[in-house]
Amino acid sequence: MTLVESTEHADLRAAVAALGRRYGREYVSQAVREGKHTDELWAEAGELGYLGVNLPVEYGGGGGGIAELSIVLEELGAAGSPLLLMVVSPAICGTVISRFGTEEQKRRWLPGLAAGTLRMAFGITEPEAGSNTHRITTTARRDGDGWLLSGRKVFISGVDASDATLIVGRTEDARTGKLKPCLFIVDREAPGFSYRRIPMEVASPELQFELVLDDVRLPGDALVGDEDAGLLQLFAGLNPERIMTAAFAIGMARYALGRAVDYARTRQVWQQPIGAHQAIAHPLAQSHIEVELARLMMQKAAHLYDAGDDIAAGEAANMAKYAAAEAAVRAVDQAVHTLGGNGLSTEYGLAQLITASRVARVAPISREMILNYVSHRTLGLPKSY
Repeated sequence: MTLVESTEHADLRAAVAALGRRYGREYVSQAVREGKHTDELWAEAGELGYLGVNLPVEYGGGGGGIAELSIVLEELGAAGSPLLLMVVSPAICGTVISRFGTEEQKRRWLPGLAAGTLRMAFGITEPEAGSNTHRITTTARRDGDGWLLSGRKVFISGVDASDATLIVGRTEDARTGKLKPCLFIVDREAPGFSYRRIPMEVASPELQFELVLDDVRLPGDALVGDEDAGLLQLFAGLNPERIMTAAFAIGMARYALGRAVDYARTRQVWQQPIGAHQAIAHPLAQSHIEVELARLMMQKAAHLYDAGDDIAAGEAANMAKYAAAEAAVRAVDQAVHTLGGNGLSTEYGLAQLITASRVARVAPISREMILNYVSHRTLGLPKSY
């Protein structure tokens, strides 16, 4: 890992930033108002190869890794037009399938995920199983050559816009009788699979859903990877999820700070810009520092993951997600405060980010659970549970 950005990464960053600016925050806000998806941006990002930069070349991807994909999401977010489903479709699902899927699964899904012509959601959270994945009750039982999958999931993003959902379920270990995690690809039109929108106070084109799986009959090849290695395969997707959530938060923070800095340069009070006052300038400078520090940890996590060091990447990905979420919340708050009443106006578009920035603190894992992870795994302190 080098702290000097490569020419390839710098060029990717500049190109994606230009795409994001062509759409901008108003494009996303209009989609929210009209109840639409950001399909045009998604399609163009796919055509340009940005959605699949982390996927293998032989399946239509760019041959890069999470480092490159995080650049794409960060720059789109910094331009005010993030694509939240990137956290799920190419990062989690694309990664899991490319690492553990069969050849048939790879050829069926990866080219479409890379091009943006196919999308996949990810279903893990349940009403009684959030951070504690050991309490997942969605179960799959063998039925001839296939499976029957039953259970419920909540807060699943983008199901309505996705062709399938990668579901985390559990199967029974024939040797021990205990349930073990496994991953299944479930088509959106599969009989027994239904979804209901969960109303949210978050202004986002990507909606949240509750899923009901009522004895969904799946073919044998719906199982992704090895039935006996489900936990390893699951975490292979969760580490990219945390890294990409950090990228999403950092992009949001950069957008908010950019609006605040522009305002502080031009807003005149007592014959000088308000940015000349340290009460305005110093908090913005502090937020900038926090965002840059979070970005460094995100880059470290992406580097470790792409290098194949899953254990070290897990620690760094959690830290990156924590740091980026905290930085985003403070950056958005300071941006709104800098603009005063304008910070809450529709015209400036910052008020929407107050709620959105909180999402990065609680999803896909809360900051308290990350602190648990660091205190137990890194510092070696005893568990409280």
